[in-house]
Amino acid sequence: MLTSSGDLVLAQRTLWKDENDRRAVDDHLEGDHFDREPGLGLLSVVIPARNEETCIAATVEHLQLELEMRKIPHEIIVVDDASTDGTARALERLRRRMPQLVVLKNPGPHGFGRAVIRGIDAMSGDAVVIMMADESDDCRDVVRYWTLLNEGYDCVFGSRFIRGGCVIDYPQFKLLLNRLANLFVRILFAFRLNDTTNAFKAYRRSVIDGCRPLISPHFNITLELPLKAITRGYSWVSVPITWRNRRAGQSKLKLKEMGSRYLFICLYILLEKLLSRGDFRKNRTFTA
Repeated sequence: MLTSSGDLVLAQRTLWKDENDRRAVDDHLEGDHFDREPGLGLLSVVIPARNEETCIAATVEHLQLELEMRKIPHEIIVVDDASTDGTARALERLRRRMPQLVVLKNPGPHGFGRAVIRGIDAMSGDAVVIMMADESDDCRDVVRYWTLLNEGYDCVFGSRFIRGGCVIDYPQFKLLLNRLANLFVRILFAFRLNDTTNAFKAYRRSVIDGCRPLISPHFNITLELPLKAITRGYSWVSVPITWRNRRAGQSKLKLKEMGSRYLFICLYILLEKLLSRGDFRKNRTFTA
């Protein structure tokens, strides 16, 4: 459902009459059978932030409250990627009263992908959710991600464009480009996931380790991680999520700068899929 006003969120909620309907999902299990993975003990949430003074406190506080209410063991890792506003001061105030908050600085070189990798490298959890700093992602969806990972999935991919999903105040031109880009990726890789470019996803640590090295310095990390995970045979599930356009601050995504970078990552992983003969797939043991 696409809405241009927060007034219509209630209508979207009526699609979810109960939790089973809310979780009307597309399952995609690679391989001949689904090997159920063990349960998880600690969730890490990685939030890259650059000049998010007006958003970061609310994002972290709402996330912390939701995870505590659901009794989910967690840490929240915020990576300050060369902010020039009051982001660092806001994070320091939060850190003093929130022991689960880990504040890191990305010393450079900078970029969204580099900040994500910095947070992933420092995480203590056995699963990670990558989340935006601008309150565009719904904290309740983090809880659902955690639940599905504990059911045995390797990855959980949120989609705003399947039944039960919702976007609020998405600029029309960006929405058109998003739909065209995701259609291109779906055709190229022949899968059903329809929101690959969305950063808000969850992975077991074993998936992150199996997708290394991560090479995307910018927003193309949002493509690299899911495409590598799918290509390398990790199990995944797609669930409906709610996304709201930022209400303060400025978007860091520069469309003109990212087109060629997205294409590079797509072609790089497509070559792996077509030519590597499965050498990088999950649980693959190489023999000459």
